[in-house]
Amino acid sequence: MKNYSDTRNIDLSATLALIGTVIFWSLGPIFITYLTGYLDSWTQNLLRYIVACCFWLPFLFFSIKKNKFDHRIWRKAVLPAAANLAMQSFYAGAFYYIGPAFMVLLTKTNIIWIAGFSLIFFPEERPLAKSKRFWLGLALSATGVLGVMYFKEDFTTVKTMTGIVLALSMAVMWAVYTLSVRIAFKDIDSRYGFSVISIYTVAGLFILTILFGNLGDCMQIGFRQWMCVVVSGILGIALGHVLYYIAIQRIGATIPSLVILAQPFIVLAISYFIFAESLNLFQILFGAVLLAGSALAVWAQQHLKKYQ
Repeated sequence: MKNYSDTRNIDLSATLALIGTVIFWSLGPIFITYLTGYLDSWTQNLLRYIVACCFWLPFLFFSIKKNKFDHRIWRKAVLPAAANLAMQSFYAGAFYYIGPAFMVLLTKTNIIWIAGFSLIFFPEERPLAKSKRFWLGLALSATGVLGVMYFKEDFTTVKTMTGIVLALSMAVMWAVYTLSVRIAFKDIDSRYGFSVISIYTVAGLFILTILFGNLGDCMQIGFRQWMCVVVSGILGIALGHVLYYIAIQRIGATIPSLVILAQPFIVLAISYFIFAESLNLFQILFGAVLLAGSALAVWAQQHLKKYQ
């Protein structure tokens, strides 16, 4: 693994991986929102993850055949896969109630939960509790979330509240997923781990789709919808996650975490032209406060580690 702390030059591979991550993760919500008119959340979730799983299966089989695969992964991936299953269910479901830009903005509260869980489960993170910058960042993030929700015109409607609950629940489960991956795969190649997680996730989504979805709808959609399923599965899931892992491995977690905060505004720009979605001035201002607070929390965490 490259020692990112010892290099001052721009890492081209990490930069390209990070750009790809932002683009792919910004396109994902657009595809999901488009598919809400054709498939229920359970079915489209299952189909997209089947595509991602099939994309990485050859890599997994080759690794097993060449004896490069650590068989502990089958056991270690259970908890991350369970968290991922819940996260993906909340994530896809939220787009059926609220717009993609508003939804993605709310999910950035995952930084608050990741920080909180890290303080509890990782002793090396606990000095953050003494950082004024860290607590200011969390306070700004919380203020931003409340403002973004409060100034939404239809905030009190059942549909909007349902979407908000799903989006915030997704943020919590993203934190659980992130930290469980960190614990389970600390000494294991994340590509192998994600390959196994995708298999477990597909199995879980299949059961949920049989129970709550309508799998027969996939026989009624046309070529354009199938292309959206395939492209979003490959870009948003199979490649987006792995490119993000590559960026983190090469340059650390701080810069990728900060760059990803631009995602809501990219989604908003695309959604504005495709779905006519817009945020009012107050939501944009509080959204900026939310992202600024998240960035400050991430920066404070990295700043503190330099002096440990």
